[in-house]
Amino acid sequence: MKNYLELNLGFGDAENYKKKENKQLLNKYFIRNDELYAILNPSNYFLVGDKGTGKTAYSLYLSNTEFKNTSSYLNYIRETEYVKFIKLKEEKHLTLTEYTNIWKVLIYLLISQQIQKGEKDTTLFSKLSKFKPLQDAINAFYKSAFSPEIIYALNIIEETKEVAELMNQFFKIAGEEKYTESFTESKFQINLLYIQKRFEESLSSLKLEKNHILFIDGIDIRPRNIGFEDYLECVKGLANAVWTLNNDFFSQIKDSKGRLKVMILVRPDIFSQLGLQNLNNKIRDNGVLLDWKTNYNAYRSSGLFKIADNILNTQQSEFLDLGKSWDYYFPFKNEIRTGKTDDSFISFLRFSMFRPRDIITMMKILQENIKSEAGRKLPIIDSLDFEASSFRTKYSDYLLGEIKDYLAFYHSDADYEIFLKFFEFLNGRVSFSYDEFMHCYNEFANHIEKNSIDIPVFFESSDKFLQFLFDLNIICYIEDTEESEPHIHWSFRERTYSNINPKVKEGVRYSIHYGLSKAFNTGKKFEKRVIKNTRKIKK
Repeated sequence: MKNYLELNLGFGDAENYKKKENKQLLNKYFIRNDELYAILNPSNYFLVGDKGTGKTAYSLYLSNTEFKNTSSYLNYIRETEYVKFIKLKEEKHLTLTEYTNIWKVLIYLLISQQIQKGEKDTTLFSKLSKFKPLQDAINAFYKSAFSPEIIYALNIIEETKEVAELMNQFFKIAGEEKYTESFTESKFQINLLYIQKRFEESLSSLKLEKNHILFIDGIDIRPRNIGFEDYLECVKGLANAVWTLNNDFFSQIKDSKGRLKVMILVRPDIFSQLGLQNLNNKIRDNGVLLDWKTNYNAYRSSGLFKIADNILNTQQSEFLDLGKSWDYYFPFKNEIRTGKTDDSFISFLRFSMFRPRDIITMMKILQENIKSEAGRKLPIIDSLDFEASSFRTKYSDYLLGEIKDYLAFYHSDADYEIFLKFFEFLNGRVSFSYDEFMHCYNEFANHIEKNSIDIPVFFESSDKFLQFLFDLNIICYIEDTEESEPHIHWSFRERTYSNINPKVKEGVRYSIHYGLSKAFNTGKKFEKRVIKNTRKIKK
């Protein structure tokens, strides 16, 4: 077996696999599961999952290799694109409907270029094809140098007059347009609808041999200099365009073996704010929810275990049965309160939020720590490595970083600092009752009022803040059954297609996540403070 220090454990951020030198590594580590086939389903348009659950990895895997006669491409929306949308909104006085129409044209352009590269049948682009004048017009506008990125596609929106004129010209030459039309800068919406119509006529005429999927990623990240409402309006337009194109246009194209589809990658909390009607049905009927939860007793058959073991297994001289590689590198067991012992992977699960990124990050931190130990020769990991303070601290910092990224989507750095301050008032508690939570909340409310601190939205009421902690998977709530067995509820474990945003229960017991205890300095008592009269926080 290869020495653990020599193993390549891959990347926590799947975007690294987009680089040419890393593409084969993802193909090597990736496991084809039911979710992969669900993504290919023509009726699924939304890939939904928390940070670290693998949304980008799935779309990159399909983009890196042709699978099931499907050609895919992953596109990112970034800060520059949001800025351009806001500028367009100000210049053109755009409404949500116009945002949707802009996104339709951008998607048509991007998927047209994907078709041109992915389809080998030259008859699609012959002189008799309606698709050829469209491509001629695009090539003329971009001087045959179009790059399949949203930032370049937006040029077509900024210059609708020129693009509409070019399309009219080339479609007239091809005999698809009878009249020479005139376009003006002031008639933005008319120009845009003309361009949209030409795309739809051309795309609906194609007889494709392959399926084509356009993935759009990056909507989970809101740039700091973009206001939340501006951001939300932009992504609402995108979501409406994705739904309309897939449901009303792409699915209606006839006599084509290959199908077209656009799919967006989105977090559950953001998906809930996209303004789509019948949200519950859409996530169930048109979404793929990445869910990695498993039971401790059945972990060997879980997707998380298969991913971890496969990363180790594919680097050996011969391929071993499931679990052999993991058991070699992580042979330790942990004793639990009942006197029984747990396999090492259960320790990984307890410290994770049941996400592939968490497991991989733990494996990488352990590798880094061992490399820093002078004279360390053991090729395996023991329980002391996992229990080491340096490991717990680094991993806790990683989880806290994930929370900070999540908060940055909605809140400022100042709000984040206020959020961290609250945990000082828990006075080292890992577990606490509802009454203890209320006491800490009111103490912190007094601190905020006394220091004239602006109140973050998440802290406006105790129930809102409790739900906020639950949504972030910082706390679980615990119910006691009649058999005196604790029933533990985590948001990431409660989430289902019919319960996309689980609710916390009030009046029970709560506990902070194992992996975050170091970050919040819980698990040790501090000198008791003098308790003053408490007050509810004022809005």
